[in-house]
Amino acid sequence: MISEHAIIDSSAIISANVSIGPWAFIGPNVVIGEGTIIGPHVVIENNTTIGKNNQIFQFSSVGTAPQDVNYKGEPTKLEIGDNNVIREYSTVSRGSAKNGLGTTKIGNNNYLMAYTHIGHDCVLGNHIIMVNYSGLSGHVTVHDAANIGAYAGVHQFCHIGASSFIGRATYISKDVLPYLMISGYDAATCGINVVGLRRRGFSAEAIDIIRKAYKIIFRSGFVVAQALDELLQLVPSCNELTPMIEMLRATERGIVR
Repeated sequence: MISEHAIIDSSAIISANVSIGPWAFIGPNVVIGEGTIIGPHVVIENNTTIGKNNQIFQFSSVGTAPQDVNYKGEPTKLEIGDNNVIREYSTVSRGSAKNGLGTTKIGNNNYLMAYTHIGHDCVLGNHIIMVNYSGLSGHVTVHDAANIGAYAGVHQFCHIGASSFIGRATYISKDVLPYLMISGYDAATCGINVVGLRRRGFSAEAIDIIRKAYKIIFRSGFVVAQALDELLQLVPSCNELTPMIEMLRATERGIVR
């Protein structure tokens, strides 16, 4: 059902079985996929593509201009996949024109709780949870099944590894390797996310090897090159280490320790 009080631009494309609540605003060049529910007073500004079966709750602002002082009104985009939940008062910015990217991307099956913020040019994978008041600065990449606690903040250009767990009110200024738990305002590692790995179906053997990898990287005193040599010896028995090794090699900001 589309409320008679919703404000919908003539260029917007609304698929079948979409619900739009009263006083929602749907701007130009917005595409909304089948089965999506848009709550009352939601603003979807422009150049935003939303997939199927999403829920966007009241007073959220989606597809708004990037919070970037260098933004000059370029036609940037926001792309949202399927089966996402965006709760009350959340904000999701379009991309900026920096580096020619111009697109913020959110994958599938993510849950963004109330008052969360996704900055411009962020890229989110699938099955991510962001708890109330957590926020991502611009150009942050969050990999699948990461969990970001309430009030946590992530510095621009950081990478948050798959199945990692960021504790409440933690400030992240460097990359977080996959599978880790990070806690404290100054962000320190405190082990691997065993509960999250079990929920994702990791075997006990894989978890044991990931635990060994954690000790090699953070508790052995090795420099990165030495740690990588040790980790490569474990890969044949645990392919799950590959994302950890790839991020360790690629990091430009360094890693949270």
